[in-house]
Amino acid sequence: MSDFDLVLKGTVVLPHRIVEGGHVAVRDGKVVHVGQGAAPAARERHELGEALILPGAIDAQVHSLSQKNQEDFVWSTRSAAAGGVTTIVDMPYDEGNLVCSAEAVRRKIAHAGPQARVDFALYGTIDPEEGAARIAGMVAAGVAAFKFSTFGTDPKRFPRIPPALLEECFRAIAPTGLIAGVHNEDDEAVRAAIDEVSAAGITDYRAHGLSRPPLTELLAINQIYETGALTGCPAHVVHCSLGRGYEIAAAYRAQGYAASIECCIHYLTLDEENDVRRLGGKAKINPPIRPRAEVEKLWRHVAVGNVTLISTDHVSWSEDRKTNADMLANASGVPGLEAMVPLFVKGALERGIPLTRAAELTALNPARHFRLDHRKGALEIGKDADMIVMTPEPYTYDAAASGNNVVGWSPYNGIRLPWRVSASYSRGRLAFDGSRVLAEPGRGAFVRPLATLPLPDPRR
Repeated sequence: MSDFDLVLKGTVVLPHRIVEGGHVAVRDGKVVHVGQGAAPAARERHELGEALILPGAIDAQVHSLSQKNQEDFVWSTRSAAAGGVTTIVDMPYDEGNLVCSAEAVRRKIAHAGPQARVDFALYGTIDPEEGAARIAGMVAAGVAAFKFSTFGTDPKRFPRIPPALLEECFRAIAPTGLIAGVHNEDDEAVRAAIDEVSAAGITDYRAHGLSRPPLTELLAINQIYETGALTGCPAHVVHCSLGRGYEIAAAYRAQGYAASIECCIHYLTLDEENDVRRLGGKAKINPPIRPRAEVEKLWRHVAVGNVTLISTDHVSWSEDRKTNADMLANASGVPGLEAMVPLFVKGALERGIPLTRAAELTALNPARHFRLDHRKGALEIGKDADMIVMTPEPYTYDAAASGNNVVGWSPYNGIRLPWRVSASYSRGRLAFDGSRVLAEPGRGAFVRPLATLPLPDPRR
């Protein structure tokens, strides 16, 4: 009788090495062996030929509950499973429930648990009227990070955190070792630019980029990292659309500060002059999609290692919230969970970037970032057997045809992708078989970050 429950044999993609003719063996939902050559026997064994075997992706930025009665975890995690995303980290800005207390965290866990098809972790945030008082309680409740914004989309659901309060929050988070992630747009500068666009009467696709010019993003990025440097709190920019932003982050790291930075897949895929012009409100995202020249700068930062992790900033707005002829009247954000990994693989291969970057930026780094790496992020012995199988089957992406999205639209519709997610495994169990999501609601579980070790008492 075999010692293993499952063995997959193919090209194993690790963060620092690609193992041709490699295999991964699983027992009790954990990776127990990674090797090369003849694959061992198992109760279930798959010889996958030239298929890629990657660690399951961790999407660092998902909004499952931004619109009431719309997506919810039953759909977001379905899209995730179909895209090889085996863990999502959900944002705290839920319509009707700002996740800003331990009670709100527990309520969200109880809500998501029966629906989730893959594992999930949670961000917390604050209510500006309460300050940082509830941060410790949210840490105890199991949040994996905190999220704030230098721009106020809504005074209650997505509030601006002014500089003094941001500093207070960073100081409260610093002893925990968790990340303070911040939406990076300067409120005053954005509002001034919006007024200029409105006064000029510009309402077409150009309006959004003009209302958030590069300086609005760069001012906020510097504020975020300076606040981290002052307080000793790990500072994270949750999405950057500009090459200059990655240069700033690298400069702070070179000075010894914990300054991480995230690139969303839309910034690596879409451009303003072609895609935003064509899609209008369906390509409205904050910060905006930039010109193609900026897209290629971001890929260069991926290549040289200046990007910490890749995410989607996934949100599935109903189509009526994305099709207003007045560009600025549309909701901001796009769905992307099903497409992120295939889009990244396509872009990397086209630019000669090794696929080890995929294992690093979509799995290993996010796991470390959220302190989930005791269980997640790598095909290593003892970690959860979260895996993606990708096969070289070119196809044209169509969100409606896949059936795995609550909305039938996507800014990525019509893109030709060279590699398909033909299977995903969550803790060693098949979650997606290449055509159907097999993971039932409730199979996913809440994942807590590894606790911080107690700091030594300097008086002893």
